[in-house]
Amino acid sequence: MEKSFRSQQWRMLLVTMLCYLFFYTGRHNFGWAAKGMATALNIPYTSIGWVSFAMLLGYAFGQLINGNLADRFSARVMVTTGAYLSVLTNVAISYSNSFSVILALWALNGYFQSMAWAPGSKLISNWWNGPELGKAFGFYTMAAGLSSAVTYLLSIVLLQQGMEWRMLFRIPVLLLLVAATIFVIVARDKPNASLQNDPHPPIPNREDTWLSRYKVVVSHPHFLFTSLAFGFESMARYGLIFWVPVHYLGQNWKDNPGNLWVTFLLPVGMAAGALSFGMLSDTLFQRNRIHSIRFGMLMSALMALLVFVVPVTNLVLGGILMLLIGFFVYGPQSCFWPLSPEMLGTSYTGTGIGFMNMFGYVFAALGEPLFGYVIDKTGHSSTIFIFISGICLLSVLMITLAKKSWKVTS
Repeated sequence: MEKSFRSQQWRMLLVTMLCYLFFYTGRHNFGWAAKGMATALNIPYTSIGWVSFAMLLGYAFGQLINGNLADRFSARVMVTTGAYLSVLTNVAISYSNSFSVILALWALNGYFQSMAWAPGSKLISNWWNGPELGKAFGFYTMAAGLSSAVTYLLSIVLLQQGMEWRMLFRIPVLLLLVAATIFVIVARDKPNASLQNDPHPPIPNREDTWLSRYKVVVSHPHFLFTSLAFGFESMARYGLIFWVPVHYLGQNWKDNPGNLWVTFLLPVGMAAGALSFGMLSDTLFQRNRIHSIRFGMLMSALMALLVFVVPVTNLVLGGILMLLIGFFVYGPQSCFWPLSPEMLGTSYTGTGIGFMNMFGYVFAALGEPLFGYVIDKTGHSSTIFIFISGICLLSVLMITLAKKSWKVTS
């Protein structure tokens, strides 16, 4: 029985990872399409930033709603529905010539994309217990990092084949369509029997409602500071994901195709960091997620400053820095997610992760038009790395305050 349950644990984790491995093909493709879209539709980068802002805001709003719903309804159905709707929205954008229509559709796509992460996290926390929770979320977050790598790789190949920006919204999402179909067939929301020796068992509450779940989350000061720290981490991460392609595409990339492959090392580093930090937080940091997060964000701030001073023509050093900054800026995410069930209990995992992710994407959304404005005004895309370094330090400050709050409330 134990062996059978163990195999089921891994099957649920792997199929959830498989589905999320292709989710970013439906939203991280936008950074690669931005330059072609801006040129074809005569849109300034500031406006492009607002389109990205709309998607991130839609995603943030969706996280707040769908995380709560994941604690009540089927995560399996929610993830699959979001995937199918995102595919349809991407295809619709590929046929649009209107800035307003693209803005509205991309905002809707943000909401549809938000139907995956918190519900998927809820499913994983139903199958994996405390001692291995960091490892499980490390693998899950690695899948998200690899999703960026898959999207970057497909986008690079399509651009090198001479395809226009519209194809970036049509071809990559076909993989999401297939993965979501496999997920809905294989995945199960929770085991038939309760997990044994769960250090964070669900808290019985007959009067538990959608509003009471929010109250539990917002009444925990440690979790609020952690959410703020996550917000700044996400702002830095999306500043890199969205604007690094713009930074390198602007350097006459057709004559220097190596520029594209330098950017590919960013999501590769992210995937490696996610898996490494998830395991390190359970071992080296002895499940002290706060210490591991602070270390990662301090290193991210340093790496961002180095990217700023290194010439974009130095592809070897630039590639190393892309790998490292991806590793350190995204690795801490796998340490943020376990804090929800560990601090709030498994009954509020979905609500907590949705609430935290809402902070992340509101902050990321606010950063996008700012980064676009800075590039338009300075004429230098490298300037954004100074801002990213400062944002990483703000994340360090918030997670340090969260630690102080934990001392008071523990």
